[in-house]
Amino acid sequence: MSKQSSIARSTCKTLAPSASHGSDARVLLGFPAEDSVWPELEKAEKLARGAALKWASGIFYRPDQLERLGHYRNRETQRTSSVQSRLKSAVQSYLEGVGTGLGQLRASLDDIRAVCRTMVEVQEECQNKVNGFTGLGQLSSLVSDHIQLATAVHNLHQVFSVPEVVAEARRLIEDRRVLEAHTKLMEMECWRDNILYQLHHAGKPDAEGEQVVLSYFSCVGELNEYIAKEVWDIVSCALTLVKQDPTLFVSAVRVIEREEKIDQVTADCQSQHRFLPPGRPKNLRQMFFKVIEQSAAAQFRARHTDTKGPGLSNHLAALQNNVLNDLKVVKHLMEQCCPPHYNIIQTYATLYHTCLSGHLQDIISWDLDKGEIYTVLHWIRHVYHSSPEMMDHPDLYPDIDVASLGPLISQDALEQLQNKYVNAVRVAVSDWMQKALEAEVGDWCSEGEPETDHKGYYHSSLPAIVTQMLEENVHVATLIGDRLKDQVVAMALQELESFLYRFREAIINYGKERSKGSQPKHYLLYLLAAVNNCIAFRSSVQWLKQQQSDGSTRSDCSMKSPPSIDTAVDRAMKKGCRLLIDEMLLELQPQFLQLLSGSWLSSSEFIGSTCTVVDTYYSYFNRIREPTFQFMLVEGLRLVVIEYISRLMLKKVICKNPSEREKMSQRMSQDATQLQELFHNLGLEEAERLTNAISSVSELIKLKDSSLLSLEVSGLVANYPDISDEHVSVLLDIRGDVPKEVRTTVLEMLEQNSQTPPEGCQLIFSDILVPAPVLPFCLPSVKCS
Repeated sequence: MSKQSSIARSTCKTLAPSASHGSDARVLLGFPAEDSVWPELEKAEKLARGAALKWASGIFYRPDQLERLGHYRNRETQRTSSVQSRLKSAVQSYLEGVGTGLGQLRASLDDIRAVCRTMVEVQEECQNKVNGFTGLGQLSSLVSDHIQLATAVHNLHQVFSVPEVVAEARRLIEDRRVLEAHTKLMEMECWRDNILYQLHHAGKPDAEGEQVVLSYFSCVGELNEYIAKEVWDIVSCALTLVKQDPTLFVSAVRVIEREEKIDQVTADCQSQHRFLPPGRPKNLRQMFFKVIEQSAAAQFRARHTDTKGPGLSNHLAALQNNVLNDLKVVKHLMEQCCPPHYNIIQTYATLYHTCLSGHLQDIISWDLDKGEIYTVLHWIRHVYHSSPEMMDHPDLYPDIDVASLGPLISQDALEQLQNKYVNAVRVAVSDWMQKALEAEVGDWCSEGEPETDHKGYYHSSLPAIVTQMLEENVHVATLIGDRLKDQVVAMALQELESFLYRFREAIINYGKERSKGSQPKHYLLYLLAAVNNCIAFRSSVQWLKQQQSDGSTRSDCSMKSPPSIDTAVDRAMKKGCRLLIDEMLLELQPQFLQLLSGSWLSSSEFIGSTCTVVDTYYSYFNRIREPTFQFMLVEGLRLVVIEYISRLMLKKVICKNPSEREKMSQRMSQDATQLQELFHNLGLEEAERLTNAISSVSELIKLKDSSLLSLEVSGLVANYPDISDEHVSVLLDIRGDVPKEVRTTVLEMLEQNSQTPPEGCQLIFSDILVPAPVLPFCLPSVKCS
């Protein structure tokens, strides 16, 4: 192993580059000698030696590798020679390049020195010639003066003829020969501009000379203003002139077009020569449309100044006629006098649209009544944009683009106007309804009977009056648009609801007057008419809802019908029905006072007289339209049953023996049967359920075995869930034989099985008052001192 290591080390020494070779390479490359070796170079050399040693150790670690030692030595010697030759070639090439560069730098330095010497000579030569140019300034001034004088001489004839041309132009203007006068003006402006142009390009700027020229040609500016005033006077009277003599208007338009072309030419010349004649650009075309706008507005104001008052519809009709006639003149006459790109018909349409918009804004700010507001709305929504009447007139189609004009007033202003109209209609409707209601209430105390229709039903003209008024307002709003119709329908429903509440209050007051002893002659008949009127009002409500069916889906809550209006109708109708039934119950009071008396137990006189009174009243109630008559039957029987059971409980009768209970139960069952037959004959099919309340109470009283009371009471509770433990307690008291234990059991069972009456259930016991129990006096008695 030691022998192999020694051989490897000797091989590495052989293969590694010698120090002398490294020093020679450093000298060739221009590096410092061995004494001042750079640290980086020394480090790199050590790394190279270490790498060679590692490589050699790996190669010659095994003995069989030593046979190839000579081969490796020769290969490394050749590689070292190749590296040295490439290194020498690179160094030689580098040195040759450095030599060439130094030679070029020397040549450049010689050229720079020669240029510097030449520049110094040129500078000295220029300095010597400066004094020779000082005399040329006077020559330049003389040349400029000569050019100005030559220009003046060249234009002398034109200059002297300026006053004469101006005077002639003025005479032409006075004769209203505008086109010829403008030709003279163009000629003089051309003279002036030529002189100014020559002065501008003569040399140095001469502000004083230009000012003299402008001062001399100031009459040209005055003439320009004079012609412009005449042109604008003609343009402002264009609508009148084109009907009388369109020549003047055509001349004015040609003057404007001439000036527009000159403006264009001068603008192009300015971009090339940087010279702009004074007063340019004139922009007469823009001024033309401005004058048209001002004259149209002034003419509009002059025509329509005093418009307040009742003549608003005539005023709007005059507006329509005047605007339409003016636009026809523009279409058939003025349009032929203007270039097509003026689009004069659309211009006038836009101007009138703007004037009308401002005028209508003033009108809608006034204190208008509902008729005037409707007139304005109809004019805005239908007349203005309608085909045969105004902006879409056949004579104007298709030159006027109505869609581009937009609305006459903003959407917000239109909404405010519609709301104003709806509020005005609301006030009128409310006042009218109130007057109609007052007249109706006055008829209730009259001597005559209410009207009857062909079927014999009592009624009055109140529903017809109210319905007709609401329908007319809805129909009128429909002519304006669906949006206003929906608003009016919503308003009508709200006002009708308020009216129905007032109508109900009137019915209540009518009943109070009756209870105070004031006996109207036809009290029952007018109550029947009031109930039938409520039925008619319900039809009006349904009609209004149908009219609003399209708008009811909108998100605007003000558009939706109030859900309480049906409740208002029902409450008014039911109040009238209740007063009718109360009148019947009032007459039944003497019969109900006989309950639980001896005569009641022994004969059927009570129920017979009761049925007679009921049958008599229902001959009146039969004058009520369906389905309210069925409601009267149900409600009447329910109240009779309630009054019957109430009297039974208020009497505080206690049966002493089974015989009394049997007799009372039998009489109650007979009464229930006769009441059921009576109402069944009157047309009530569900009379059995209501009269069964009396039969169920009779069965409870009749029951012989008190231990079965819990079962009987549970059946009673199942059929009438509104019964309370107080009612059952009173019924148990009437029996007179219920032990305390049974009573406690029944009441506990009742408390456990208590339930809320289902919706729509006809309540009976909840409307029956139970007498308060008499509390024992618990304080000890003492003698008075």
